[in-house]
Amino acid sequence: MAHVGKRIKKAREAVDRVKTYGLDDAVKLVKSLASAKFDETVELSINLGVDPKHADQMVRGVVNLPNGTGRTLRVAVFARGAKADEARAAGADVVGAEDLVASVQGGTIDFDRCIATPDMMPLVGRLGKVLGPRGLMPNPKVGTVTTDVTAAVKASKGGAVEFRAEKAGIVQGSVGKASFGEDQLAANIRAFFDAVQRAKPTGAKGTYLENAAISSTMGPGVKLDLSTVQTVAQVGA
Repeated sequence: MAHVGKRIKKAREAVDRVKTYGLDDAVKLVKSLASAKFDETVELSINLGVDPKHADQMVRGVVNLPNGTGRTLRVAVFARGAKADEARAAGADVVGAEDLVASVQGGTIDFDRCIATPDMMPLVGRLGKVLGPRGLMPNPKVGTVTTDVTAAVKASKGGAVEFRAEKAGIVQGSVGKASFGEDQLAANIRAFFDAVQRAKPTGAKGTYLENAAISSTMGPGVKLDLSTVQTVAQVGA
């Protein structure tokens, strides 16, 4: 049996695993239990009543967190000519065309977000097996295949978070850092919920938002009372 440190054990004991906490109380608790020597990331996990194996039940989208993620993302843009210049001016960290494709194929992936202009997609498509598993493949549905590279780069740098339902119908994403204020984290969490609600697929039946929890990197999960979180629709809609 794996050894559980005193700090982790104490944190677990502070959380009632059966209880669902109101958003404000949950945020306060998660912040109080984030006692690592680094600034822990706060993660949100939402269980959805969908089966992503069916095309009409796939959930995917992007949310612009009002208070950012607390991370500085490296953004790569596949573009040529004027659009490449536009990407650099907007603050992209890596910009290129055939040269960038060759670099990625060679194993160099030194970026956290990937954007492409539509004309580059025939080339970028060759990188599907490399970028896809890492969640980096550009996609028009989440605004990363676009002619407006300035807006895409600024959104990525400013707190845009992509989300996608995994096999079990779970959506996860970072909603900030433990050092954020309680109001900042709460606002980010509500924005994430709103985005997931808006991404509700046509094939979803019954209860869509089933349950959710937040946690810090090293802390235990704290279950959320969904009625205190949602601002777009009623629970189960």
